[in-house]
Amino acid sequence: MPTLRETILAALHARLSALLTTALRGEVLPERVPAEGLLILRDGEPGEPEVTLSPLAYHYQHRAEIEAVVQGADRDATFDTLCANIGAAISADRTLGGLCDWVEAEAPRPVDLPVEGAASLKAAVIPVILHYTTADPLA
Repeated sequence: MPTLRETILAALHARLSALLTTALRGEVLPERVPAEGLLILRDGEPGEPEVTLSPLAYHYQHRAEIEAVVQGADRDATFDTLCANIGAAISADRTLGGLCDWVEAEAPRPVDLPVEGAASLKAAVIPVILHYTTADPLA
């Protein structure tokens, strides 16, 4: 039986996979970036939880990361569309079907990365904060 943390990350990946782009989880950057862009979800860090007693509960602000990468002549517009689609997917259900208390994305900080012999990449890490509560830090 998967943990709550794994269930939440799988639900976020499923939401990203519904977008019109390739969405991977925990993979390395492939040699070729699809024309519509590429997303790689990184599990990130759950951080130090706040703990309440009676009943015992661990309140996490888990910081996952989405790596967004585009390539090609129109990469600025493609990147902007990709980020807007990620924002729309997250805001459509900020609880991931009731798994989280709240899901919130932070603004990307894009960079242009030169590629020898090919069009430059435009990429950014988009932090996603997953607020959830569990009765056990290992469950």
